[in-house]
Amino acid sequence: MFDATTILAYKGKNKAVIGGDGQVTFGNSVLKGNATKIRTLHNGKILAGFAGSTADAFNLFDMFEDFLEAKKGDILKSVVEFSKAWRKDKVLRRLEAMMIVLNNEHIFILTGNGDVVEPEDGQIASIGSGSNFAISAARALKKHASLDEVELVKESLSIAADLCIYTNHNIKILTLDGEESCN
Repeated sequence: MFDATTILAYKGKNKAVIGGDGQVTFGNSVLKGNATKIRTLHNGKILAGFAGSTADAFNLFDMFEDFLEAKKGDILKSVVEFSKAWRKDKVLRRLEAMMIVLNNEHIFILTGNGDVVEPEDGQIASIGSGSNFAISAARALKKHASLDEVELVKESLSIAADLCIYTNHNIKILTLDGEESCN
């Protein structure tokens, strides 16, 4: 695990949601508190989030978008081909980076090691330094609270921000229906 950020994605019954905090750190210093680490891809049909270097994020988002275009938006085929390409690239595979991508049917965690992981429950995934806090909170809130998908992601990331020094409360949320929420 690296000291990067926290990204949490939730594919609920009613909508797919991704959220991330805005903190960018360098060593033990905060460089920026309002970075955007999530985005929509493929004409708003795919959500994606990134934990790692910002410059690398832009390259990987663009690369994944190319695979989505080539595969006509088929997320399953795109994640497999993207992971192969990421793993084969001698520079990119060394990145300490991870991505989450999701649509209404699938959610995946991707790494430069060639990992394509669909969470066991098929609903919740988290990456970054605060990921264990965020996913624990999301699972508990899903089980014991009556929150919609956006509120569940927002509250889980807020809990992670309370616990992880590399995660802040400047939370941004995206949904597939185009809704955007920011703190």
